[in-house]
Amino acid sequence: MSLSRLRAEWFGNVRGDLLAGTVVALALIPEAIAFSIIAGVDPKVGLYASFCIAVVIAFTGGRPGMISAATGAMALVMVDLVRDYGLDYLLAATLLTGFLQIGFGLLKLGSLMRFVSRSVMTGFVNALAILIFMAQLPELIGVGVETYALVALGLAIIYLLPRLTTAVPSPLICILVITGLALATGMELRTVGDMGELPSELPAFFLPTVPLTLETLQIIFPYALTLAVVGLLESMMTASIIDDLTDTGSDKSRECVGQGSANIVAGLFGGMAGCAMIGQSVINVKSGGRGRLSALWAGSFLLFLILVLDEWVRQIPMAALVAVMIMVSIGTFSWSSLRDLRTHPKSSSMVMLTTVVVVVLTHDLAKGVFAGVLMSGVFFAFKVSGLMRVRSELVADGLRVYRVVGQVFFASADRFAASFDFKEAVEKVRIDLTAAHFWDISAVAALDKVVLKLRRQGTAVELVGLNEASATLVDRLAAFDRPDAFDRVTQH
Repeated sequence: MSLSRLRAEWFGNVRGDLLAGTVVALALIPEAIAFSIIAGVDPKVGLYASFCIAVVIAFTGGRPGMISAATGAMALVMVDLVRDYGLDYLLAATLLTGFLQIGFGLLKLGSLMRFVSRSVMTGFVNALAILIFMAQLPELIGVGVETYALVALGLAIIYLLPRLTTAVPSPLICILVITGLALATGMELRTVGDMGELPSELPAFFLPTVPLTLETLQIIFPYALTLAVVGLLESMMTASIIDDLTDTGSDKSRECVGQGSANIVAGLFGGMAGCAMIGQSVINVKSGGRGRLSALWAGSFLLFLILVLDEWVRQIPMAALVAVMIMVSIGTFSWSSLRDLRTHPKSSSMVMLTTVVVVVLTHDLAKGVFAGVLMSGVFFAFKVSGLMRVRSELVADGLRVYRVVGQVFFASADRFAASFDFKEAVEKVRIDLTAAHFWDISAVAALDKVVLKLRRQGTAVELVGLNEASATLVDRLAAFDRPDAFDRVTQH
């Protein structure tokens, strides 16, 4: 990286990055605590993770101005692991997640994001919003009317305060007001302190105390792989959004390595795995943050807040965090996608809905994305196969010309073969492939079938216009090296 680019990324927007980083740090506190609670771990696990990841990604990430920390998407994956095996296994899975992500980055797998359609991305975001909301339901079942009243008040503050001022994040004001009200009235409410101990010192280095056995690997690998995939999916999606907002590019492969490095550091300092945050990254950019300094300052200032103001953080009512997470859920959901169901192609809507349903039923974002990508591929193949046409013309006595237009591959190969009349008595058939392309072994097998059947009828076959790529495939896979299989192939 050139010195001028390094200077621009770190010191090209110092004032804007510091102010934006301050806003992000304030807004990170309630979310980091809430995500820790979703995962079933002490709040300090999410807070340490957010500090470590934000600071490390500032140096190693491939998208300046993007904020990474503990996230809801990752927390949802951890629930069963924490419940069944405990925190040490979560930290071990976090370390493995980091190594997997570094491997993905070195293999340039970040470029695979181009195969994830917009419909899958929308379904991913909508499913994440639904799962975050569902995770709040235990805090809303079997509680007193005071909790419902405070949640309603919190939502009112979150959505109405920005109409008056945006100088301070409304979620932070929500937490301050509800905490103050609860303390002033002495209401008996569940608080953050009831969920576990908050950090009172700097994060310390330690290794998870888990057996170094194959059994341990078998336990943590499925979770680590899911965390790695989900984290990179959300990070790549966030990077694309920030690219569009700032009209700049990003290094997706470097971002993969950066996310992995950040998760390894988080795991070594008692934090859970995290990834880029869509909401916080947008807040950062819209608050004026553009460079790496904004992420570094956000993480550093977050640690200062939780160490200095820890006594206050312990007294935050859970009702305040529920209100914040409901806001995150509402803000994450793509409400326009519901309106678009009437106007978008049915195939796109089905992909989006399938992604949502699979994720919500399995609580596995990776499975939902895989299902959506698979369905997108099937619909695309079906659509492209429908564009393949074979037209025939009897141009002279004893000579019929078949002109093939389109893509011949596994989905269109049968229709290609069925387009030829093998019962017609002609002396010669010319197959014009100038406007066609053969993609796979199924297409070559279909061409084999056509040529051999025509030859058995005593018809001479001539292939013309085969482009270089298709000719290479045909030469390698077809039966054309047998003299009785064809008369002549002319490359275009």
